[in-house]
Amino acid sequence: MAEVKIAIVGMGNCASSLVQGIEYYRDKSPDSAIGLMHWDIGGYRPFDIEVVAAFDIDERKVGKDISEAIFEKPNCTTVFCPDVPKAEIPVQMGKLFDGVADHMEDYPDDRTFLPSDARQPTHAEVVAALHESGADILLNYLPVGSEEAARFYAECALDARIALVNCIPVFIASDPAFARRFENAGVPIIGDDIKAQLGATITHRTLTDLFAKRGVKLERTYQLNTGGNTDFLNMLNRSRLVSKKESKTEAVQSVAAERLGEGDIHVGPSDYVAWQNDNKVCFLRMEGKLFGDIPMNLELRLSVEDSPNSAGVSIDAIRCAKLALDRGTGGILGSSSAYFMKHPAEQLTDDDAYRRTEEFIAGTREF
Repeated sequence: MAEVKIAIVGMGNCASSLVQGIEYYRDKSPDSAIGLMHWDIGGYRPFDIEVVAAFDIDERKVGKDISEAIFEKPNCTTVFCPDVPKAEIPVQMGKLFDGVADHMEDYPDDRTFLPSDARQPTHAEVVAALHESGADILLNYLPVGSEEAARFYAECALDARIALVNCIPVFIASDPAFARRFENAGVPIIGDDIKAQLGATITHRTLTDLFAKRGVKLERTYQLNTGGNTDFLNMLNRSRLVSKKESKTEAVQSVAAERLGEGDIHVGPSDYVAWQNDNKVCFLRMEGKLFGDIPMNLELRLSVEDSPNSAGVSIDAIRCAKLALDRGTGGILGSSSAYFMKHPAEQLTDDDAYRRTEEFIAGTREF
C-alpha cells in the first residue's frame, strides 16, 4: 500500500499522540485495534501514515529527530508507545509569528515554550521543504490563537499544492475567501478546529441533540473545561480565545432545537491546572423543561486524556484528505469537515455528518 505522507506544524502533545499512535497500531489487526473509528479508509490503515516533515519553534525540539522531539518538554501527554523508531526526519525551525503568547514566559521552562534563536524560514523555504519531503498533506497543530501563523502555513500548503487539515480554531476552511482559493487550486482542505473522539464538545452536542429529539426545552447550559497542558496555559490569554469560544459555542448551538440567548450559554476553556498535565476535565450543566413545563437539569463530569482524544480523529481526517487527493477532489471536504471538526463551513448533525462521511469513504459521495 502506498503511504500517506504528512508534514506536521507544531510538535506538541497532539503530534506526540499521533506519531505514537501510528506506531502503536502497526502490530494490531482490525479485530484487536481499540480506539479507532475506522481501521481502513480507502485502503489506508493507520500505520500507512508517514511523517516526512515537521516544523516547530521550541529549542528543545528543533533539529531533533521527530521520534525524540515528541517526548521533549513541554509535552506532557501520556506515553503509550515509548518505542517509536528513529525516523531520520529532523524537526525544522518554523515561523514564530503569534504562536507564543507573551504571558507564557512567566511560567517554568518545563511548562512553556522556549523559542529557538535559529533563523526562521521564509514562505518560499517552507514551500520548498514541503516539496522536497514529498508530503501529501499538511497537518496544522499550532497553539490556539495563532492566527498569523495558521494563515502563513495555509498559504504554504496552497503554493505547495498539498492538502491541509486544520486542527485549530483559526477559520481557514470556514472562511469563504480562503475556501475558494483551495477550490480554485484543486487542493483539498478539512477544517476547522478538531472535534475530539469523545470529548467535551461532541458529548455536549449529543446531549443537546437528545434534548431536541425528546422534546425537552433547553433553557441554559454551560461547559467548563480545565487542563494542565500548554494549550490550557496558552489560553489563559483570553484575547486568544475569541475564535475558540466561537467554534465551541457554535458547535453546540447548531444542533439545538432553538438557539439560546447569549447569556444562556457558556462554552469554553475555563482554567489552567498544572498538575492535570494533558488530562482534561469537563463539567457540563444543562437546564430545561419537560412535559408540563416541569424543570429538570443534568450535570456531567468527563475526564479524558486530551491529546490522544484528538489524534484518534486526526488519523481519520488525514486519510480522508488523502482519499480526496487520490480522486482529484479539491476544495472543502464538507462531510469530513462536519464530522471531524467543530467549525466546518456547513454545520450538520452528527448523524448526517457520519452518514455522509461513510458515503464519501465508500465513493458514493464526491466530498
